[in-house]
Parts: sequence; structure tokens; C-alpha cells
Amino acid sequence: MNYGLLTYTETKKLFNIGDYIQSLAAKQFLPRVDAFINREAMASYDGDPVKLILNGWFTHNIHNWIPSEKIHPLFISFHVNSSSAPFILDSKGVAYLEKYQPIGCRDHYTVKLLEEKGIRAYYSGCLTLTLNNYAVPDNERSDEIYIVDPLYSYPNAANLFISWRFFARGVVSGDALKLGKKSQHLKKIFTQEFLREARVETQVFPNGKYSDAEKFDMADSLLRKYAKARLVVTSRIHCALPCLAMGTPVIFINGFHSFVDSCRLDGIINLLNRVDVDADGSFKANFDLQGKIGMDTKIANLSDYNVLAASLGEKCKEFCEQTE
Repeated sequence: MNYGLLTYTETKKLFNIGDYIQSLAAKQFLPRVDAFINREAMASYDGDPVKLILNGWFTHNIHNWIPSEKIHPLFISFHVNSSSAPFILDSKGVAYLEKYQPIGCRDHYTVKLLEEKGIRAYYSGCLTLTLNNYAVPDNERSDEIYIVDPLYSYPNAANLFISWRFFARGVVSGDALKLGKKSQHLKKIFTQEFLREARVETQVFPNGKYSDAEKFDMADSLLRKYAKARLVVTSRIHCALPCLAMGTPVIFINGFHSFVDSCRLDGIINLLNRVDVDADGSFKANFDLQGKIGMDTKIANLSDYNVLAASLGEKCKEFCEQTE
């Protein structure tokens, strides 16, 4: 049997390297990679029969997502978003998933969705919780602090002025009136010294510039940075959860207010030290935080993820070792 690995389709302007971090989490369990299969084109795959770990958000190709019969899947860390559920979970989609139940789900919301359709499902957590192979000894940890895409869901000028259509949409939605909110709120949460001294990283890059091989290298490079950091602060789950796995202290900044976002985080954010930010910029931490987050802030990660990580690893290893 051959083994496949997921790749991803870029949006019109950008791509999220977090998708490739998810694939690196799957890759570590594969004896080799014989085929790269685009998540949005699984239905058209016509190569040799292949085993494929299907973890992550499924899928933006809502009208033709059911994988080819030549793909032998392991459904684990599977997420169906509220925006795509009516299409993915039609009668054909339900019948397909029933063949591979129980389905391991990344979040409690997806478990509930599938169970309501009569599909056996369980909460597996995210496969990026198994990326402990990137962990480094304590004597290799640096003094670097990274702040990675905090409050990235907030409106920003770069996105608003992509085109007149985007700008008009921003005016209608009210986003144009919210420019500057992100900066205001970050100043409430962090000290000036922290915002000045922390190294800024992003997991979103312009499209059309990188091959899949380069994207995997970029994902690998980011993980190695996070692994050696003294502290990481982020609103990206595929930054925060790998940090848990690597033993890097991490704080998740939760400024999401839409159901599209909250449904995908259901259960995941309970694994993290986090700061919940209200629309007015007021915030509350689920750990002992005196005042603002600063250069001297120290935390210990929660350990609840360990059971999930162990189970995820066992299931992936068993899947890859099974003979057909």
C-alpha cells in the first residue's frame, strides 16, 4: 500500500502555513510519502491506492469533496465547519462517513454534528498535539518571545483595501469603522515593552510564490523557532497546539466572536492558557495574570492534552501499520 499526504489550495491572495503544519503532524507517522493529494481535489484522485490521514478542516470544495475510492482514509482530527456542514453532510456525505466510523473529530462541535446524523464520532483533539518530535532540551531554549498573528480576525487595512469590492463590503459590514481596534486592544493586553521587544511572526503568506515543497520547509522552520522560544503568544491554533506538544510556554489570545470561529475551537481552547478578549477590548485570563502580559510573564502549560496526544499517536501508528 502507498501512503499519501495532504496539500492545500491557496485562496486568491494568501495561504495559511498552518495547513502544512497539520500535514507535518500526519507525515511523522507515515513510513514514506508516495503521493501528495490536494485536499480540495480528493474526489478526482486516480493514482495507485493510497492510505491518507484526513486531519483538519474539510473542506472548501463543498460540492465535490467525497474522496476517490482509491483513497483509504483515517478520519482523525476531522473538522466540519458550520459554514460547510449542510453540503458535506448531505445524504452522500453521510453514507461515505458511515463506512469509516467512528470518526475522530478535532472539536466537540464536529462530534455533535456527526452524531446528529447518526454517525459514530468521538473527540480526538488536533493531530498537531503530537508534534513533540520538535521538542528541544531545556539548555537549547532561547530567550526569544514570539507574538504570532494576535487577534488576526480583526479588520485591517491590508485586507480592506485589496479591492473596491472588499472595501465596499467592509463599509456595509461596519469593518471599515473598526480599523485600529486591534492595535487598541493589544495595548490593553500587553505592556509597551512586550509589543516592542517580542519578535513578530505570521503564519499567512502571499500566494503564487512558493511550491508545496517550500511551504513544508517554511512550516518546519516555524516549528523549530517555536520549539526554542521562551514564550509564544498567538491566536493561531496551529501555532498554539504544536507549542503544547513541544513544551514551549504558550498563551492563546481568543478574540473570536463569530460562530464560524467558536465552533472550530470547541474543546481545543480548553487545553490552553488563554486570554479571552471582549469586543470592547476588556479581557480575562484563565490563569493567574496580574495586569498586562509583559516580558517577565511566566506560565506553565496545561497538561490535559497529553492523553489526547497519546491516543492520536496510537491510532495513526496502527493505521499506517495495518495491512489491507
